[in-house]
Amino acid sequence: MFNFRRKFNLRYYLPVVQKPEESETEQFIVDDSEQSKATRNLRKRPVLHYTGLILLGLLCTIGWLLAIVFFFEFHISSKGGEEPQRTSSLPDLGKAKITVDQILSGQWTESTSRHISWVTGPDGEDGFLLRRDPLGKEGLRVDDLRSCSIQNDGPVCSNSYNLMKSSHILVDDKLTEINEALPSPDLKKILLLTHKRKNWRHSFTGRYWIFDVATQSTQPLDPNDDLTEIQWASWSPRSDVIAFVRSHNIYLRRLSSKTVTQITTDGGEDMLYGVPDWVYEEEILQMGGAIWWSEDGRYIAYLRTNDSQVPEYSVQYYFSRPTGQKPALGEENYPDNRRYKYPKAGAPIPTVNLQFLNVDNNSIMSVEAADPNRERVILEVIWASNYKILMKETNREFEIVQTIIIDLENRSCETVRVDDMLSLDGGWVEVQPAQSMVFVPADPNNNRPYNGYVDIVVHNGFKHLGYFTPLTNPNPVFLTSGQWEVVNTPTFDPNANMVYFVANREALTQRHVYGVRLHGSSDLISISDTSEPAFVMPSFSPKAGYVLLSYTGPSIPWQKIMATPDNMDGSQYTEVIETNEQLKEMVKTHALPELLFETITIEGFTLQTLERRPPGFNPSQKYPVLFAPYGASDSQCVDRQFTVDFNSYFASLGYIVVTVDGRGTGFSGRKMKTMIRENLGYWESHDQIEAGKLWSRKPYVDETRMAIWGWSYGGFLALKTLEHDAGQTFQYGMAIAPVTDWRYYDI
Repeated sequence: MFNFRRKFNLRYYLPVVQKPEESETEQFIVDDSEQSKATRNLRKRPVLHYTGLILLGLLCTIGWLLAIVFFFEFHISSKGGEEPQRTSSLPDLGKAKITVDQILSGQWTESTSRHISWVTGPDGEDGFLLRRDPLGKEGLRVDDLRSCSIQNDGPVCSNSYNLMKSSHILVDDKLTEINEALPSPDLKKILLLTHKRKNWRHSFTGRYWIFDVATQSTQPLDPNDDLTEIQWASWSPRSDVIAFVRSHNIYLRRLSSKTVTQITTDGGEDMLYGVPDWVYEEEILQMGGAIWWSEDGRYIAYLRTNDSQVPEYSVQYYFSRPTGQKPALGEENYPDNRRYKYPKAGAPIPTVNLQFLNVDNNSIMSVEAADPNRERVILEVIWASNYKILMKETNREFEIVQTIIIDLENRSCETVRVDDMLSLDGGWVEVQPAQSMVFVPADPNNNRPYNGYVDIVVHNGFKHLGYFTPLTNPNPVFLTSGQWEVVNTPTFDPNANMVYFVANREALTQRHVYGVRLHGSSDLISISDTSEPAFVMPSFSPKAGYVLLSYTGPSIPWQKIMATPDNMDGSQYTEVIETNEQLKEMVKTHALPELLFETITIEGFTLQTLERRPPGFNPSQKYPVLFAPYGASDSQCVDRQFTVDFNSYFASLGYIVVTVDGRGTGFSGRKMKTMIRENLGYWESHDQIEAGKLWSRKPYVDETRMAIWGWSYGGFLALKTLEHDAGQTFQYGMAIAPVTDWRYYDI
């Protein structure tokens, strides 16, 4: 089954205020307090994410948007020269209107603290925070939050590690910005990335350096070749080895040596080691590397991808040159052509294998229970103790998923779970989130006699947490249940026997952070404030003693760090990281749409809806209506995140903009999602038409001026809606980058 997780990113910045189960509407109110609430979850993306196409698409979009405006104006004038039915942007308050330039330049995007990250202490301690100053004033330091308190000037920590004095290093006698910094687990060295260059959505290349904290000196990762770009690099848990990928081959750099060891030799465009190809990066792993270290650093598991049978596809870039090749004189206006492996429906897909490297002796081995060249998709890989691997794989049709234990010591392979999703509910195997399992190590003194793992599984039609122990047990103890869903990778606190996760338990449009214990009470512990609507996402420290909470709506987004309730050190630490003061001022000075969240029922299915009303909305007037759906499987557009986007801009011009999450969308249970199987576009468009009919009967809607538009799957949905509706409800529509033939879609 095809997997749709794409959405054009400009859509994700809209102010929200009302509870989804209510139908009241109110103006957006700036919350000046520290406690507002929420964060971003879904990855919503276009079908193809190429810089040139996106820029070209933006130009076309603006033209099409103007066409919609012309459409509305034409119909107004055709009704006897009436004035446009628009409301003012609260001129009595002197507030400004939203502009397209503001949206395209990202002025309505919230700031987040991208220069902090969690690390483990040199002796395995929890609560160590890496802070990087992008301005170069303080360089790089690690704070032990167990020793910190908040003073007037910010955090003061008695135990800090000043790793670097600057955020720049000398490269080729030039002061060069550090793009990324990854300290070794013992905090004695730092792996630095410079000259970072984007590849696909998640992957990038660059030049890597090893920085010595004691001497404040730098050396190339490969002293004999510091120019060839590296695709991926990571530390051994023992801090003595760095594994990296260059030209699709795996190398090791032992810190005890000035030379590197090449592990694989046949890597190239058709054979990739340690990095995914395009389709695995985009659709499955959702990251740029495919290397996993064992906890003790003895083994590396890595993906071997054979693309030799996968056909190529050529993409033309008009605004950038991703191949890096300079055009010949006089050929500057010709596009840059980049070819890559793209398995369309029915074409051969990559042949993938999981291989293992013994770091101590450089030996490679594979452990397979069946034909290693069989057509399959490896979904997930995590390490368990005693040199065991948990791996998930599915058939190409995404109907059956197997959970497999690979034992390196015994060189054995055992399938311990088989989940037939087609037989379960007629649906398919989901790959969202990209990682759903978390290992739970045995601890007899803490009521865990056997190793196990927690996984997100379907339980009574909804995605919930199941605890599997021992590892070979196919029957879980369900930790959560109900008509709501767990939506992210769980995090395990081994000291408190607590599993943390994100769910939409309070309302489908919200996200909150919860904890549940492995044993005893199944009552949930709320980590985020659930007393008001919010959208919150967490980033936990390695042992879950601390968490960075990111709130992205409905009020002004903020971020803060706090100790978790069962912090083993008894810490009560709290630190505000970001308050988005600039965004707060923009909200105060601009007239934003009013938002109305409601639910509608169509043929027994409850659908979430969002109506964006013009500032100064007057219910006695008649307004043109623009529907803006996306509709892809496992997507969600009606949520409580702060968002100002093109749809907000349209509303500010005097139009009502409506989004309906119909059948096929995510987080409302498997029944609503999977009924679109083998009938893409039918139920999704049916729901848009029925919703359109409901809106056409509202007293403030001009039913003769209703349009629909969408991007990517939303473009496909807009076209199917116009086709099925035949002009009865929607008189106009536009589709940007739509899927027009599923034979051309990947995998």
